[in-house]
Amino acid sequence: MMEALRKKLFSATWRREMLYLNLGTLLTAAGVYFFKFPNHFTTGGVSGLSILISRFFPGVTTATMNLILNVALLAVGALFLGRSFGIRTAYSSIVYSLVTLLLERTVPMAAPMTSQPVLELMFAVGLPAFGAALLFDANASSGGTDVIAMLVKKYSHMNIGLALALADLVVAVGACFIFGMETGLFSLFGLFMKSMLVDTVMDNLRTCKVFQIITDNPEPICDFIMNKLHHTATVTVGEGSYTHHQHKIVMTVVNRSQAIRLQLFVRATDPHSFITITSSSEIIGKGFRGMTE
Repeated sequence: MMEALRKKLFSATWRREMLYLNLGTLLTAAGVYFFKFPNHFTTGGVSGLSILISRFFPGVTTATMNLILNVALLAVGALFLGRSFGIRTAYSSIVYSLVTLLLERTVPMAAPMTSQPVLELMFAVGLPAFGAALLFDANASSGGTDVIAMLVKKYSHMNIGLALALADLVVAVGACFIFGMETGLFSLFGLFMKSMLVDTVMDNLRTCKVFQIITDNPEPICDFIMNKLHHTATVTVGEGSYTHHQHKIVMTVVNRSQAIRLQLFVRATDPHSFITITSSSEIIGKGFRGMTE
């Protein structure tokens, strides 16, 4: 049992997920602290809520309020959501809050970095969106309004995506009344940008290449896939509609870098082979999403 646990904890999948978890948390914290806080961009989330609430508590900094709200929501999530509230989300939320607090102590930001609000908004949205995509790919999130959305879903019939969008929208609209219409409109625009960027980044992270190779010599190709790329393949028999000659069809799924290696190998091994390559962002199975390696 201990050996199985050790293999699971130190597998390639686990290492990739831990990298995404920590990198995503740091990118989110950097984007929020350096670009979101100084400009009062409330593009949803607990960071946006912290910007709004800290306005009414002059003695409490935004980073401190961010930590207070995240810890409070973590406690609520653990109490009401139980096992559905993941350990990784709790870890990411705490680290994210502590990093923003550390940045506030070590790199004080009295004003925005530049005088270009559109440029600042791009980084305020882009870095957290990329970080959020990495976190979602590692089966985690930075907590915050995600917890509120999960609670709404549990105690109502509302879709979790709609609940999350409404929670973020309320926070963004609040900027219009507290910081003025210009900051509010920037915040609303940033909220829409974030939702699109997260989906785009996640699709790119998950994109794999699906190969269908029609060949008369499948053995070396399958050996290369299994021994060099460490994937498996499915071999079926196909018949040409014109010649009625039978061929072997090798189907496999690899990542982008492996796709280049496989394509070059097939062309060198069997120049007369016919290859079709398609992209897919949803691959479920051993070595991909949904199962451990």
